[in-house]
Amino acid sequence: MTKKMELLRGTLEMLILKVVAPGPIHGYGISQRLKHMSSNVLDVRQGSLYPALHRMEKEGLVSAKWLDSDAGHQAKFYSITRAGRKRLDHETVNWETLSNAIAFVLRTAD
Repeated sequence: MTKKMELLRGTLEMLILKVVAPGPIHGYGISQRLKHMSSNVLDVRQGSLYPALHRMEKEGLVSAKWLDSDAGHQAKFYSITRAGRKRLDHETVNWETLSNAIAFVLRTAD
């Protein structure tokens, strides 16, 4: 049985940056890689993914270019920018600090 889990506000962008960091990838590839990397826990729908990608492109965190996909048609491929790498590094440190603090609180006896 799988339970639908919601991402905390702002984490989708961080996860997208992590997936895009190794090299150009199209939107469907981003959603599939996130799903695979999370052992099928994260299933990001198009209705969430593409608006986030468009926001991130406007903010200069990712760049996009139309290229031929493996399926033989044109697809928009996203790449991380210098600003995106900087944001990813910053958000990763913040996430690790926050998640460690939360884990500590949850392990603390009453």
